[in-house]
Amino acid sequence: MVNKKYNIIYADPAWDVKRGPDWNSNGPSNPLPYPTMSVEQTKKLPVKDIADKDCYLFLWTINKYIKESYEVAEAWGFKVSCMLTWCKPKHGIGIGGTFVQTTEHLLFCRKGTLNAKKRIDTTWFLHNRLKHSEKPKMFRNLIIEVAGDLPRIELFAREREIGWDVWGNEVESDIKLEVKQEAMQSEARHSSQA
Repeated sequence: MVNKKYNIIYADPAWDVKRGPDWNSNGPSNPLPYPTMSVEQTKKLPVKDIADKDCYLFLWTINKYIKESYEVAEAWGFKVSCMLTWCKPKHGIGIGGTFVQTTEHLLFCRKGTLNAKKRIDTTWFLHNRLKHSEKPKMFRNLIIEVAGDLPRIELFAREREIGWDVWGNEVESDIKLEVKQEAMQSEARHSSQA
């Protein structure tokens, strides 16, 4: 599998979070139905190896990981330009403590120089909730409107989308993207010493 270079990278990392407790149980949070990654594991993915010298990164994050998502973007070789926000209508009890979480965020990051094809007059977007962790397709369309029809990949993809290469554990990946084993062993040593 030969790695290509991409001008657009769209990523929805498997942030290490829980689903929350069962309704009205006051019990512990339940695990997600898919594997998650630590921030350090995410930072160590060799995204730099697939990013063209001129590249946009669109990186999904949640409130808990806003600070760390900036670190991930930097570790991958990008500088954050702005944060887009997906606003969801209220939906019953939802996830969250004092405040129910009704937003997710998409960092728009740059590396090198790409000229935007279109100016978007807002940074927040109202769209209905979808099934857990699924993102509205309108964001993929928005990315193409802004960046153009350039070589692009979705990381942590769950389904194949026409015109996009994909990488993830729920799809047949177009590229190989793995955390180097020595980096993982180094992280394990550091965490055991803490």
